[in-house]
Amino acid sequence: MRGPPGDSAFGLLAEADRTVLKQWALHVVPMDSPTDTVLTLDDLGHWAFAGTALAVLGHPIAHSLSPVMHHAALAELARKDQAFAGWRYFRLDVPPERLDEALERLRTCGFAGLNLTVPHKVLACRMVREVDSAAEPLGAVNTLVPMAGGWRGHNTDGYGLTKALREELGAGLPGAHVILLGAGGAARSAAVECLQQQCASLWIANRTRARLDELLALVQPLARTAPVRGFTPDAPPVDLPAGAIVINATSAGLRAGDPAPIDLRRLPRPASVFDMIYNPPQPPLLRQAAALGLPRANGLAMLVHQGARALEIWTGAAVPALIMRTAVERALPRR
Repeated sequence: MRGPPGDSAFGLLAEADRTVLKQWALHVVPMDSPTDTVLTLDDLGHWAFAGTALAVLGHPIAHSLSPVMHHAALAELARKDQAFAGWRYFRLDVPPERLDEALERLRTCGFAGLNLTVPHKVLACRMVREVDSAAEPLGAVNTLVPMAGGWRGHNTDGYGLTKALREELGAGLPGAHVILLGAGGAARSAAVECLQQQCASLWIANRTRARLDELLALVQPLARTAPVRGFTPDAPPVDLPAGAIVINATSAGLRAGDPAPIDLRRLPRPASVFDMIYNPPQPPLLRQAAALGLPRANGLAMLVHQGARALEIWTGAAVPALIMRTAVERALPRR
């Protein structure tokens, strides 16, 4: 699922992709660049793209279908307004130790917007020049907009999560018990969203105690009425509530051979299970949920709605979320 490493990018790519990267090396980026190419910072060379460039940064990033859905939306926007005809969305594999360098280079190159995924959301929050007021309580950003001297950070994950739970599971966060798996950037967004929507209780599970304690300290000031407690996935508390919404915000299941982030059989029977992973469409946690007969959904709808909101921020236009979803569904592997 990883993209080609930076020091051998040409050797592992399909012929069409190698041609594109050679054109980049010659300082020319064609407008019909394929969406399945994974770039690294070393591949960019001297960027001279003639259109308006957007990108998603992650590590790994080869699994991401964000370009597919964004290009579908941009094509529809361009059909109505030719000003969007030159917009393109790229994937960049950026290891965390090079994120600061990446943000500076991409701003200098004139990128009009960036998305961030694992493992950059928390790290980037300390690197951007300004954070949108709605994203400040999260300590994580997933959408960047260029500004004088740096980037302005936004977070659209909570919006995407709320829309996805309602659409896919008919579930709402107000008054719900929630068991949240993970303590990274996506988990921060989910935890804050749950508390702001006045969930009944929030239980956060994470393997690393230090990261768990950091997230608990972050969200505790928001827990005005809902109790917030943490635990490790291998030792679920005996007083976990039945009928909770289980939300996986970890990357467990993203790679082939990953175990489920928690054994659902050790929890009181949940009302539903939501996994933010969408590729593969049936990660281990959802396979176990299916075996237990639990209502379940992957992160496809969340991906679409957080992406649509990001595109609205960049373009100022009404974005066709249904077209984005259809494009991703067609691109997903059949499993």
